[in-house]
Amino acid sequence: MLENLVDILPELGVALGQTLAMLGIGLAAALLFGGPLGVLLFMVGDGWSLRHRPLALVLGWTVNMVRSFPFIVLLVALVPLTRLVVGTSIGPLAASVPLSVAAIPFFARLVEQTLRAVPRGVIEAAQAMGASELQIVTRVLLVEARSGLVLALTVLAVSFLSWSAVAGVVGGGGIGELAIRHGYYRFETDTMIFTVAVLVALVQIIQLGGAGMARRLDKR
Repeated sequence: MLENLVDILPELGVALGQTLAMLGIGLAAALLFGGPLGVLLFMVGDGWSLRHRPLALVLGWTVNMVRSFPFIVLLVALVPLTRLVVGTSIGPLAASVPLSVAAIPFFARLVEQTLRAVPRGVIEAAQAMGASELQIVTRVLLVEARSGLVLALTVLAVSFLSWSAVAGVVGGGGIGELAIRHGYYRFETDTMIFTVAVLVALVQIIQLGGAGMARRLDKR
C-alpha cells in the first residue's frame, strides 16, 4: 500500500496543480461574468427600479436551461466550443471551458438569492437619499450582502471540485482523473481512498476558510 502511494506522489502533485488551475479559472469566470449576471437578474426582477419583465424572463430561462444540464452531458455537448476556444478537448485547460460555462449561471443564481436577503428598507433608504443605481449596487447591495456572497462562492468552489473530478473522466486531468486511472482501472483501492481523502481535505479547507471569512465580514 505504502509503495503504491509513494509511487503516485509525483503524479498527485501534478494532478493537484491541475485541479487548482481548473478551480481558479472557473471561479474567475464565475466572478467576472456570473456575479454581474446575478446582480442584473436581481435588479430587473419584480419590485425593483430596473424592472424589465421580458429581460428577466429571457435571462431566467437561459440560466435555468444551462443549470438543468447534468455536468457530464454539458461537458460532452461543449466539446466543439472547447476545441474552438483552446484548440483541444483534452487537458485541464480544455476542461475549464465547460466548468466555466456551468459555473456562471450557478453563481448568478446564488448571487441573486443572496441579494434578495438584503433588507428592502436599506435599499429604499438609499434611493430616498438620491443614490444612483450604480451606487446602490456597489455601496449598498454588495456591502450588505458581502458575507452571503462569500458563502455563495464557497458553495461554488466545493461544487467545482466535484465537477473537476467528473471532467477527469473524459481526459480533463486533475485528481479525479488520477483516481479513475489508478484507483479504478488498475484496481488500486488504496490509491482511490487516498485521492478521495485529498478531495475531502480540500473541501474542508475551502469550507472552513469561506465560513471564517464570512463571519469576519458579517457585521450583524
